[in-house]
Formats: sequence, C-alpha cells, structure tokens
Amino acid sequence: MENKNEEELRKLSVEMRYLEQTAEAVQARLNMVNTVIADLTYANMTLEGVEKEKENSELLVPIGGSSYIKAKLANPDKVIVGIGAGVSVEKTFPEAKEAVKKRLEDLEKTKLSLQQQFTQVAEKINEDRQKFEHLVAEMREGKASENV
Repeated sequence: MENKNEEELRKLSVEMRYLEQTAEAVQARLNMVNTVIADLTYANMTLEGVEKEKENSELLVPIGGSSYIKAKLANPDKVIVGIGAGVSVEKTFPEAKEAVKKRLEDLEKTKLSLQQQFTQVAEKINEDRQKFEHLVAEMREGKASENV
C-alpha cells in the first residue's frame, strides 16, 4: 500500500511541476498580450486626437522616457500602420482606426482564452495539491500506527 502511495506522490509531484511551468508560460503570454493591448489602446487614442488636426498643425510627438519632440503634421489623411513581422503599410485614417480596432478585438479574445486556460491550470494544481496533502497524511497515519 505504501509503495502505491509513494508512486502516486511522485506522479502528482511531476504533474504539479509541469502544471506550474504551464501556468508560468500562460501568465507570460498574458503579460505580453496586455502590453500589446495597452500599446494599441494608446495608438487608438492618438489616432483619434491627430485625426482632428489640420495639415501643418504643430504636435508633440512622444519619443519615449516621457520625452517629446515638436513636429508638424505633413499629411493628416494618411497613417503608416504596422501589420506584423516588421512590415508597415500606408492607410487612410478610417482604415487605420479599423485595423487598430480589429487587432484590439482579436487581442481581447486571446486574453480571455488565456485567462480561461490559466484558471483551468490553477484549478488542476490546487486539486493535485489537495490529493498530494491527503496522501502524505495517509502515509503519516500509516507510519504512526506501525510505531504503536
């Protein structure tokens, strides 16, 4: 009986380690998706603000680190939009806003899926942990009764 419990403990231990690694990977992907969502949300807000500006309007353009440069809006009708893999294309403002909106929608769906995966993995980890603790308690009780 004890060997069976020890084998079960080993299996649960390996499975929990695997599940914890899976949870960490899912969490890392969630963090990445959240970062991209924040970036696209900022882009969307910027598009809405710039769309109202006229040609040659002076703008403050963020360059990072809470720093800006002054620039003039040369062509308020066109936007360069990244489409992935380092490739960008020129689009009209409505096309650019739609592209950003679509990417945000897709990322929100991905985020929801990842959150569900994380919840499932976390529940399985907790289930395995309870089984593990139960088996350890059983083994301790068995050893305690042998010593009497």
